Parts: sequence; C-alpha cells; structure tokens
Amino acid sequence: MRCPWVPDKNQEYIDYHDKEWGVPVKDDAKIFEFLVLESAQAGLSWAIVLKKRENYRKAFASFDPKKVAKFSEKEINKLLQNSGIIRNRAKIEAAITNAKRFLEIQKEFGTFSKYMWQFVKNKPIKHKFKTLRDYPEKIKEAEVFSADLKKRGFKFLGPVICYAHMQAIGMVNDHTTNCFKYKK
Repeated sequence: MRCPWVPDKNQEYIDYHDKEWGVPVKDDAKIFEFLVLESAQAGLSWAIVLKKRENYRKAFASFDPKKVAKFSEKEINKLLQNSGIIRNRAKIEAAITNAKRFLEIQKEFGTFSKYMWQFVKNKPIKHKFKTLRDYPEKIKEAEVFSADLKKRGFKFLGPVICYAHMQAIGMVNDHTTNCFKYKK
C-alpha cells in the first residue's frame, strides 16, 4: 500500500514516491534540483513538474547552481520560449537568484545540506499520518526555514513550498502509517 496522494495510474508519480520522496538527501546537487523544481511548482500540481523534470534538467544546466547563477537575460528569454518547462518569468528569475544564494550558503556553511538540515536538528522529523486529512499545509520548522531563506534573498520558497521540499528530500518522513515506505 502507498500513501493516499499517489495516483494509481501515474507511473512517474509512483516511481517518485517509491524511490525518492521522503528519502534523506545530503547531496547538494540533488538538493538544488529539488529547490528549483519545488519553486517552479508553486501554485501548480506536482504532476506537472514531474512530467517536465527532464526538460528542466536540460534547460537548467543539469541543475548546476554555478552555471544557473550565471544565466543572463539571453538565457531567460530562451527559457521563456521553452515549452518543456513552466514559462513563468518570475519563477525562472527566482531559480537564477536562488542559485546565487545557494552558492553563498555553500560558502558560508561548507555545504547547503549542512545549512538546511540544521532546521530539523540533523534528523528527519517523523509524523504518524493515517489519511490525507492529517497532512498540514506547513509545519513550524518549514516556517523557520522559509523565513531564513527569505532573509537571505531566496524567492518562491514560502513555508508551504519549504514543507513540500522538506518532505521530498527526507527532512520530514510523511509517509502514512499504512504505506510500505513507512518505517516504525
């Protein structure tokens, strides 16, 4: 049995749930990928982002923050013409801004992972949700994380998106108790 939010007939979603969602990630490259994707998802469904994930990988230099941080107006205009991604100027510009801020945090903390995991005291939070109704929109740790990101100049990473990010990369284990991925 899987978490109730996973569509039965969507293999991308099933694979994402079974192989990635909730698995602790410490690799900065993977973390940056999820930050780009989560911020692009704001206001949209995750299914849309999953469908476009490989297009994002190509369009955003394999999620290399050093390369994305150097994107100019020329690259922005090219991205705005790319039907394989979400063509929202504010979200595209946010990805570039966030890449710059990401590099600043790496410089300050050694890794972005070290910075990010401090918000959960370096250990995944484990909830015991049984149904979809049990999931909150955000948690206090996501509010603190989001506020710190905002203070540092990040865009499109409010507390709801930060909570989704924390779930995606395993800072929070929110598999429902009846899901095969839930571990006691």
